[in-house]
Amino acid sequence: MWKLWGSWPKGDRVRIALIGHGPIAAHVAAHLPEGVRLTGALCRPGREQAAHAVLGAPVAQALEGLSERPDLLVDCAGHSGLRAHGVAALGAGVEVLTVSVGALADAVFCAELEAAARAGGTRLCLASGAIGALDALAAAAMGTGLQVTYTGRKPPQGWRGSRAEKVLDLDALTAPATHFTGTARAAAQAYPKNANVAAAVALAGAGLDATRAELIADPGAAANIHEIAAEGAFGRFRFQIEGLPLPGNPRSSALTALSLLAALRQRGAAIRLSL
Repeated sequence: MWKLWGSWPKGDRVRIALIGHGPIAAHVAAHLPEGVRLTGALCRPGREQAAHAVLGAPVAQALEGLSERPDLLVDCAGHSGLRAHGVAALGAGVEVLTVSVGALADAVFCAELEAAARAGGTRLCLASGAIGALDALAAAAMGTGLQVTYTGRKPPQGWRGSRAEKVLDLDALTAPATHFTGTARAAAQAYPKNANVAAAVALAGAGLDATRAELIADPGAAANIHEIAAEGAFGRFRFQIEGLPLPGNPRSSALTALSLLAALRQRGAAIRLSL
């Protein structure tokens, strides 16, 4: 049974547990900032040995199965990982950091997460993931007339396994082709593995139903390209980033893993950016 601790420990390293043991989790575990200690990981049934081999930490199927209570649960496993463990962790008073922002497009699940966080006296923190400029969007949202469009452009192979395969012949493309236009909420729901960025942009700024999203398969793209265009009473800006994958893992964004590490480093800083 866990002891009951307060929030962040004083004079000790922050204890974290990871959800998942894929490339992003492995990168986070291998590059933890000073003051952060990995105490365990959560995985699907039957994957315990594989997870332990990758992370070198105690592994369990549920948070209560870990011998040491973490101060923070870090979701590296996608929507399914957050759905499996997010509500229970928050309800138990364990803060959660996630890159699975698109899961919040499900209004019912989002409400469950919020209720659990309030009941547990903690919070769900959203990592910026594969995009930037969210601080500017959050500031702009405090003004009036904010209009935001997110455009996601990937090589055709980057859309494999998604709804795009039902709309386009990805192997036959010779020019950029749009396969989705709609709200950020609809994009996140239709592309759970590909549109976390759209959801992050929306939640930082104009909201899931007011943010427009366009998803493009582009045979000429050499990287995943994310673009935000925003205007309002604050003025206007356009931001673009070309994201590269983790070395040796073409389907995992390097910046997504790095955003988790940055968030962990911020936790222990006496002076930190307010994003």
